Order: sequence, then structure tokens, then C-alpha cells
Amino acid sequence: MKIYTKTGDAGDTGLYGTDRVGKDHPRVEAYGAVDELNSHIGLARAFLHNSALDTQLDAHLSHLQDALFDLGADLATRVDSPYRKNLSPMDAEDVARLEGLIDQYSETLPELRHFIHPAGSPASAHLQVARAVARRAERQVIRLARVEEVNPQAQIYLNRLSDLLFVLARAVNLEGGGSEELWKVKGRKTG
Repeated sequence: MKIYTKTGDAGDTGLYGTDRVGKDHPRVEAYGAVDELNSHIGLARAFLHNSALDTQLDAHLSHLQDALFDLGADLATRVDSPYRKNLSPMDAEDVARLEGLIDQYSETLPELRHFIHPAGSPASAHLQVARAVARRAERQVIRLARVEEVNPQAQIYLNRLSDLLFVLARAVNLEGGGSEELWKVKGRKTG
């Protein structure tokens, strides 16, 4: 089987099922942002080292990547499609799992009272990029929900996932001995 099909050369693509929509359709934008998010998480994993935290974190990130494939399939399938029976859509249990991970990793972190720069170790910085892409994916799902019915758990899942990625970025950075660079209000005018 060839990787190219030529079916999208005219600017449209197939949803899961028989529907075809423009590649700029809000549904495609939403699952495309989820795909990009998944890639950024993979990039962050490539920068993890072999510490105990990184081993555990890598397993959690691998699970998140599987969940993002499920989320992408959910978003690529209309709510009234008969193909939904083949999916594993996001639900409240998935959101609760993210909340559990946020709580678990937050216990090890110092209290944060100021904004920090999205920086640090390469793995931490890539997790911060993933966090920002998760926020964009969430906005794309909101945009899609304004024009078509969407699984409401998709938006909630992305909201919690961005929070988790922020916490994970902090944990990776601090576990590696890094420090957090605080945002200096009007710092650009003094430096």
C-alpha cells in the first residue's frame, strides 16, 4: 500500500466514515491540532533521560499519546456516524485520570506564585510547547463545537491535559536540577 492516495489533492479529506470535508474545516483543524500535540509529546519523550522520574513519565506520556490517537479518531467522526461504535471516545474517567496525574506530580513541586518562562531542560521546554499546542487544540474543539456537535469530554480532556503538561514540564525541569525563571514584570525595559 502506498502512503500517498492523491484523494486529497483537491483540498478535501475524508472523515472516519464516508464524509468528505475541506482540509480547512473546523473538524480537521481540531483533530489536526491534536495530531500536532501528539507529535510534540513524542519529541519531549525523545529528550527524556534514564532517571526514575523519566522512566515513569515516559510510560505516562506513552499512554497520553495513545489517548490522543483516540481523541483524534473521536474528533474525526461525526457524533451521529454509525462508525462511532468502533471508537473509544474521551469520557469523564479519562479526565479523572489526568486529574490524578496532575495531583501526583504536583505533590513534588514547590508552590508556584508567579508566572514562569516556558524554558528549562530540552524535555521540559518541549513539554511546554506541547502545553501551548494543547491549548490551541482546545480552542479548535471549541470552534468546532460552535458549528457541529462534538463529544463535550474532548474539550475538557484537552483543558486538563494542558494543565498536566505544565506540571510535567516543571517536574522534569526541577528533577534535573534546573531552576524556574520567573517572569519579571516590565523586565524587557530594564534588561
